[in-house]
Amino acid sequence: MTVAELSLSAPSRRLVRPAKADVLRYFESREAVLLELLELLATQVADWVAELERQAVPTGGGSRERGDRLADLPASSMARRPVLCDLLGSQAAVLEHNVSAEVAIRHKQTAGKSLGNLVALAGRYLPELGDDGAATLVETTLLMDVAARPCSRPPQAVLAAYASDPALAAMRIDFTGTVRRTAEVTASCLLARKETPKATTTATTT
Repeated sequence: MTVAELSLSAPSRRLVRPAKADVLRYFESREAVLLELLELLATQVADWVAELERQAVPTGGGSRERGDRLADLPASSMARRPVLCDLLGSQAAVLEHNVSAEVAIRHKQTAGKSLGNLVALAGRYLPELGDDGAATLVETTLLMDVAARPCSRPPQAVLAAYASDPALAAMRIDFTGTVRRTAEVTASCLLARKETPKATTTATTT
C-alpha cells in the first residue's frame, strides 16, 4: 500500500488476528508508524545513492553525451524502486508532520549527506556545471521523480479511459522517459547558461 493509504486498521488487516490492538503492541499511534517510515526513507535513499555510485562510469565524450548518460541513471534506477518513490513523494506532505524538532534535525542531516553525494556524482559527470549547477540538476530531477510517479500510476477509472481511446492514452505519462528527459533538458540548459556570457550594462554620464 502507499503511504497515503496507511492507517492503523490497514496493516492490522494483514495480521492473522485482524485488530488495531495487535498493531498497537508495536506502534502507539499512526504517527509512530510514519516515523518508522521516515527512518526507512533515509535508509532507502542511502541504498539508492550507493547503487548510483556503483553504476556511475563517467567516461569521455562531449558534455551533452555525458549529461544524457547521467540523466539515465536516476530515471532507470528509480523505476525499479517504487517504495522509495512513494516515500519521497510523501515526505513533505505526510512523513515530516507530527515529528519533533530533534527527529527533523536528524532526518535532514542524513538527507543532506545523501544529497551531497548525489551532487558530487553529478559533478563527476559534468564538472562544467560547478557545484551550484550540479545541485540544481539534482534538485530538479528529484522533484520530477516525486511528481511523475503518481501521474504514471493512474487509478482504474483513468486506465479504462485510456483503453477506450488512443488519443487519451497518449496522455499517460511514462515515468522513466519523463524523468530522463527532464534531467537531459535541465543539464543542457544549465550548460548553455554557463557557456553564454552575461550581458553587461554600461552607464554613460554626460
